[in-house]
Amino acid sequence: MKIPELLLDSMLSCTTMPCTNELARLKAVYQFQGLETLPNQALDDLTALAADLCQTPMALMSFIGADRQLVKSKVGTTLTEIRRNLAFCNYTIGQSDVFVIPDTLADPHFATHPLVLNAPNIRFYAGVPLVTAGGCVLGTLCVMDSEPRDLNQKQRKGLQTLTQQVMVQLELKRNTTKLRQIIPEIKQLKQQLITQELLGQQDSILFNLANQIRNSLDLNTILQTAVNEIHTLLQVDRCDFVWCLPNKDQFNFMVTHEATNPEIRMALGELPLGHGSVLAKAILNLDMLKIEDVSATSVALTPEDYTLLRQLAVTSVLLLPLRTHSGQLGAIICHHCRGSRQWNDSEVRLLKAVTDQVAIALDQAELLAQTQATAFAAQTQATYLGNALSQLQQTQMQLVQQEKMSSLGQLVAGVAHEINNPVNFINGNIAYATDYVRDLLELLGLYQATYPNMTAAIQEKMETMDFDFLTQDLPSLLSSMRMGGERIRQIVLSLRNFSRLDEAEMKPVDIHEGIENTLLILKSRLKLTSAKFEIQVIKAYENLPPVDCYAGQLNQVFMNLLGNAIDALDETPNPIITIHTELIRQKSANFNLSQPSDTDSVVIRIRDNGSGMTETTLQKLFNPFFTTKPIGKGTGLGLSISYQIVVEKHGGILKCSSELGKGSEFWIQIPIEPLVKNS
Repeated sequence: MKIPELLLDSMLSCTTMPCTNELARLKAVYQFQGLETLPNQALDDLTALAADLCQTPMALMSFIGADRQLVKSKVGTTLTEIRRNLAFCNYTIGQSDVFVIPDTLADPHFATHPLVLNAPNIRFYAGVPLVTAGGCVLGTLCVMDSEPRDLNQKQRKGLQTLTQQVMVQLELKRNTTKLRQIIPEIKQLKQQLITQELLGQQDSILFNLANQIRNSLDLNTILQTAVNEIHTLLQVDRCDFVWCLPNKDQFNFMVTHEATNPEIRMALGELPLGHGSVLAKAILNLDMLKIEDVSATSVALTPEDYTLLRQLAVTSVLLLPLRTHSGQLGAIICHHCRGSRQWNDSEVRLLKAVTDQVAIALDQAELLAQTQATAFAAQTQATYLGNALSQLQQTQMQLVQQEKMSSLGQLVAGVAHEINNPVNFINGNIAYATDYVRDLLELLGLYQATYPNMTAAIQEKMETMDFDFLTQDLPSLLSSMRMGGERIRQIVLSLRNFSRLDEAEMKPVDIHEGIENTLLILKSRLKLTSAKFEIQVIKAYENLPPVDCYAGQLNQVFMNLLGNAIDALDETPNPIITIHTELIRQKSANFNLSQPSDTDSVVIRIRDNGSGMTETTLQKLFNPFFTTKPIGKGTGLGLSISYQIVVEKHGGILKCSSELGKGSEFWIQIPIEPLVKNS
């Protein structure tokens, strides 16, 4: 075989081998990922075409690494990488067809996903895995939308076709890059073969390789480059890099990087080398091991050595150990699998020189990693201090607000108590006064019947006071006084219920009672806005079970949200506030329609038909001290504290949807029985 053909076979070996495990998949991702460090117009065009075909605002082409989804081409989003355990594409790489989620909020696996509830608010997702010719899944081509939708058959087929075109571009880029790297070496090799012996040529190539390795600061690049080039230049069947990892009082030996011929079995993973293994001793003692023929060697191999070499079909071995500056041990092992091989001194010498250069390059990589770790630790500490300061400010804000609410609650309860005593006195005496007046009027009637001839003075007095009107209006007057007293009593009761000073702990309460008490307190604000319109309140209540909650704090949320709704309707003709409540049932194996489950929740929706809000305002709505009201009209704390009460105190959900010109709606979702009760 000619040397250029040999190099080409080495370059294509990854794409022709079957992808049988995660390590092999990550190896393929690594080999392709390095090609996309610069923008690729062809991939950008294919990604944009995917978005156009599926009519979605967002599309991504990305690789799935060990712990990250790395975005290589994108449309409609600024995402560059995502933690793998949060990536939708992590589910896609295990599929054989188009993976579609029409509505993430309707899917229990994704309804509470951070990327669904927060930016970019993914409501629809469809992706297709990117698979190499050897069966290794590199990543995905996916489209997304913030609205639910689905794909028709034509769009699904088109997305699969675009995925195939992406792989064609990736393979073309990879092969082109490899060829560009190899062609100068091939030309140089051919020129040197004319004037030099093959041994001298190998000296030059291997030392150049050593210099290239030393110039890299990436650990994976260093090791993979070393095994690839050694495998090619020495024409060995397999070249492995092995790390020696301490494990208590033993050592584990792991093949982390490998280059093999296509027909040779891969050895990636752990090597079962016991304490007495000749191979293990050579690495631990930093001794070179050269076996020209395993079946006829003079080296005293152990039975487990023979078993391992037989499993890997190894017939000849050359092992060169190395140790980094930090003391970590490793080795480069060359395997020959087609009979015996004479490892000449020049090959050993050149390979030893490369091994030394690899050790130096590893030291550089370790030093860089330590520097980066130190910088990361400093950055982490700064972030932690910033978060601690933010949390301290929020705690201070909460304490101030809690003190205000506590003082207000005590004031309200005290005023209600003081008003309640005279109101009870008035209500209690009105009944007696009504009886007394009725008796007096009956007595006057008897006097009129018995003494029809009145004196002139009595006649004049009755005409002056309009006695007939008085006898008719006096009972109505007493009835109005009774109604007024009852109204005062209801207001006092609502104030006491709203403050709920005696309910600091969680207890089952009627949500509707809290809403009604809040509306009663706000009744004066509902009557007339500044534009002289009366606000109409429409109630759509479902039958709700008692909810285990902090009643006083939840009443504070109702007061804040309804107060904001009233403010939003100040200049709106025909203002309307709609309050809708419903019970949301969770699916479970023991679902009982007749009895709510402790995983069920209630939803309160408060909607107004005001002017609405912009998307920018919605994003800042629950931030502390953010307000759209003029200076002196609002503190910017109401919605922030409402969010903390609903989300942190009750484990619920508080969100808002709004559209300019069409009003706003606040969604409050509270579990019937929270899993964790906060004190």
